[in-house]
Amino acid sequence: MTAIEVSEIVAALAVAEPRAKAHAAIALASRAQALSAAGQPVVVGVNTSVPTNPGRPDKPELVNPSSLARRGLGSQAGRVALLHSLAHIEFNAIDLALDAVARFRGQPAGYDSDWLRVAGDEGQHFLLVADRLEVLGSFYGALPAHDGLWTMARRTEHDVLVRMALVPRILEARGLDVAPPMIERLENAGDSESAAILQRIYTDEITHVAVGNRWFRSVCEQRNLDGADVFRDLLRGGHSVWLRGPYNDAARLQAGFDPAELALIREMEAEYRSAQAANHGVDTSG
Repeated sequence: MTAIEVSEIVAALAVAEPRAKAHAAIALASRAQALSAAGQPVVVGVNTSVPTNPGRPDKPELVNPSSLARRGLGSQAGRVALLHSLAHIEFNAIDLALDAVARFRGQPAGYDSDWLRVAGDEGQHFLLVADRLEVLGSFYGALPAHDGLWTMARRTEHDVLVRMALVPRILEARGLDVAPPMIERLENAGDSESAAILQRIYTDEITHVAVGNRWFRSVCEQRNLDGADVFRDLLRGGHSVWLRGPYNDAARLQAGFDPAELALIREMEAEYRSAQAANHGVDTSG
């Protein structure tokens, strides 16, 4: 079996049709697993033409996050809105994982196979959610969405350390906090099928965040950097806007965070909220 060329990953990134992209990611993940198991190189080649923006369908329309309606899960319309948002996250997550391989070449053994496995998982997640949307009489693209995940991808495209610190450890880890209550609410609404899909995604996402943690620490070690200091520096300012408790400590610990990092996340959230309150003239002295 021949190794995967970087150009094949770039080609998958360029695919605009969502289901075709998901299947491309799943196929790449399967090949990567087989190559890794055989002790062969997984990805070869260097590519400097990784696109800034991956292939996208015409729909969904991308809008400001503040304009997206929030709906309860007691109605089918509300559950469709949740699943549509989830499908959009999974679609973007395919691109994030593929981009992590194509853009950041020269990483240690295991990096490429890890992120291609994540890409394949995200492809499977997207198909599960897209199929469920169709069962409920909707489809991916029927509702607007926002571009927050890929905006962060662009902000971190200059450095694998920054990408590992902020995308899996902040944005994707947020899913570990919000998924369990959503699963419970779906079960309470009588939608056990959607709840089961969310449970599958939640279980896999713990392993994905663990991949981000592993490679963040690996890059810090390669550069002789203190991971806690790097993480604190990166969270200062605008990046702390993504921090929002309550946090699922059990899942985060399972995903490779340590107790000191969980304390740091809470500290940085509090610092950010205090600064925001001060900027808006709110007295937080008690």
